[in-house]
Amino acid sequence: MKGTTPLVKLSDDFKKRVLDNWTKEGNATFADFNYTAETYDAVTIIALAVEQAKDDGIAYTKLINGITGGNGGKGTACADFKSCDALIKAGTQPHYQGAGGDYQFSGNGEPTKASYGVLQFGADDKIDDSKTTFVTATAPADPALAAQTPVDGTRKGDGELKIATLLPQTGSLAFLGPPEFAGFDLAIADINANGGVLGKPVATVKGDSGDATTDTASKTVDSELSQNVDAIIGAASSGVSLSVIDKISAAGVVMFSPANTSKKLSSYADHGLYFRTAPSDILQGAVLAQVIQGDGNATVGIIARNDAYGAGLSDDLQKDLVAAGVKVVVLKLYDEKATSFDAEVDALKAANPDAIAVIGFDESSKILASMVEKGIGPKVKKAYGCDGNIGTALGAAFDAGK
Repeated sequence: MKGTTPLVKLSDDFKKRVLDNWTKEGNATFADFNYTAETYDAVTIIALAVEQAKDDGIAYTKLINGITGGNGGKGTACADFKSCDALIKAGTQPHYQGAGGDYQFSGNGEPTKASYGVLQFGADDKIDDSKTTFVTATAPADPALAAQTPVDGTRKGDGELKIATLLPQTGSLAFLGPPEFAGFDLAIADINANGGVLGKPVATVKGDSGDATTDTASKTVDSELSQNVDAIIGAASSGVSLSVIDKISAAGVVMFSPANTSKKLSSYADHGLYFRTAPSDILQGAVLAQVIQGDGNATVGIIARNDAYGAGLSDDLQKDLVAAGVKVVVLKLYDEKATSFDAEVDALKAANPDAIAVIGFDESSKILASMVEKGIGPKVKKAYGCDGNIGTALGAAFDAGK
């Protein structure tokens, strides 16, 4: 089974520093670095914007895009907080190109360039790193995605940058929690080791996002806003972000996701306070279609979650497959709360495609189990995943029958 996920070729040094910092606090190690770099960069970009604004209030939001080299910026390239902050203190515009690469945010606060990893499972149901390849994608120009002006809020800074997390400790994306929290922790450690922001260490508040089937995120956001946070890193799930984005923006607080990919968020009325280092699924749809078509498949069946993420990515994937000359013979959307996927898998089997794309979260292991039982598993049909499921955690869940 293959799959795509936003991913850059991380240096061994960066991965070692992430794991060393994470495990020294007694946390268990992990093998997949999904969204680690994107989380690290989101924190660093916020810190640099606050340094440039000399204020942790709402004013710094207008500088975030420029820090990434977006908005037509022509800043001087720099790769970490220390070197970028030195440029700011010298009166020079920095162009941050960090662990996740060169983002060049569009006016609506999302990457116009992204790197995707094409991952493949080995015979042991773990990702075989030796088979990982990388593809660079560029977002198509879209005049509908105009720059948004930050709300004229009254939230003033207090001189101490405080960043909270809204990341999955529980729920259907909990497997993404460790690499995201680890990226967050290393960014904070690096920033504070280099003088902090506005002359003070960056303060943190940790919070669980849960998933879209619970009200965990809403409760977490209420608690974090009551603690006067200046930014919230998260959520991982696009559906979760959409459930709390209005509450966060109304408070004049930045919401910065390292993992949201739903294109709904590209044009959402967020008052210029929502940003993401993860690229829109407009890009992933094209990359995944390229992988599927490149493997010689003439027909494809798609099974996807019926939420902002699944419906959006399946729509883009279908369009890009058709444009590449690949016929989509069946598209089945399923209830994210479902416990059985037999009916959808039966429809896939009846359509008899060359390949099957599974767009889901942790429930993907149950879908694969049903596919195997019905004789259309990855050893029979070419199977493809996406950023919501591709990773060693999926293989482990499948092997455990979860």
